[in-house]
Amino acid sequence: MSGVRMFGRTDDRIRNGARWARIKRSAGLGLLSAAVVGSITSFATESADYLKLPASFRNWYHVNTMVIDKGSPLFEAMGGMHNVYINSTGETALKKGEPYPDKTVLLVDLHEFTISDGSYVEGPRKATAIMLKDKKKYASTGGWGFQAWAGGDPTKPLVTDPTKQCFECHQPKKGQDYVYSTYIP
Repeated sequence: MSGVRMFGRTDDRIRNGARWARIKRSAGLGLLSAAVVGSITSFATESADYLKLPASFRNWYHVNTMVIDKGSPLFEAMGGMHNVYINSTGETALKKGEPYPDKTVLLVDLHEFTISDGSYVEGPRKATAIMLKDKKKYASTGGWGFQAWAGGDPTKPLVTDPTKQCFECHQPKKGQDYVYSTYIP
């Protein structure tokens, strides 16, 4: 796990070794839609255009940030700085560890990064990925719709087969409503 580093909000700084171990375990499998970015194909068909890129997600609750650097076996497929956000609909469920209600959106804002004087610095956006909860509409994928956009550009969707590109990687997290990110108080 030496290639995976986690950073939290200023008020969520790591305070002890036990918490750091818990964060590393949580990050070990990757964050929610990281698999979307790692297994994407070049361009999506119209079948996934019902999932829209939210405009104001940086005002949502910031769940955490994970950096996958060159020391990680995940770097080739998912390297970068993963900033994870959740909308207000799902924030309470996240904090209580409960199943997410319909209309919950989890979002990964994936960026390149540089290391400057030992600090990880966010660079250009590589992709933006979302999971949208709708138990009826997305019943075949655990109640979640998946999409990602190259460079965060809403005209460049990446997911053409949500089952293969996204849901297969999320199945091991069935007990967490198929979500990798967890709340770290």
